[in-house]
Amino acid sequence: MQNPFGNQNDNQDFLRNVPVPPNYAKVINDAGDIRIAKVGISWTTFWFGPLPAVFRGDWYNFALMLVWDAIYVLFALTFHFSALLTFPWPAVVFTFFYNMMYFRHLFTKGYRPMDQRSKTLLVQSKYLKEK
Repeated sequence: MQNPFGNQNDNQDFLRNVPVPPNYAKVINDAGDIRIAKVGISWTTFWFGPLPAVFRGDWYNFALMLVWDAIYVLFALTFHFSALLTFPWPAVVFTFFYNMMYFRHLFTKGYRPMDQRSKTLLVQSKYLKEK
C-alpha cells in the first residue's frame, strides 16, 4: 500500500500485522509492497463492474473488462439482441473470476503469499499452484 501523505512513512509494519478475515489473503513482492484482497466471489465487481479494478490499481484487468463489455454491447447491437443489454452478463461472469484474475496478475508481477495461512488459502482456492 502506498503512503498518500508523502511523509516517508509507508507503515508496512502495520500492514504485516493487520488482522484479516479468513477469506482474505496477503501477498508481498520483493520491494515490500503488500496487497490484501478477498479470495472468492467479487460482489463489488457484480455491483460496480470494472470500478473495483480501478480502485485496486489493476489496470490490466480493468482494460480486459472494458474490452469484454464493448464486445458484449457490439454483439447485442449488431445482431439486434437488445434484450441482452437489459442485464449485465459480463459483470456476472467477472463476479466469479475477477479476484482470481487479480491474484494471478499479481503473481506474474512478482508477488508471493506473505504467510502460510495466505498460501494455504490461495492453493486451496486454486489461485496459486502448489510447488
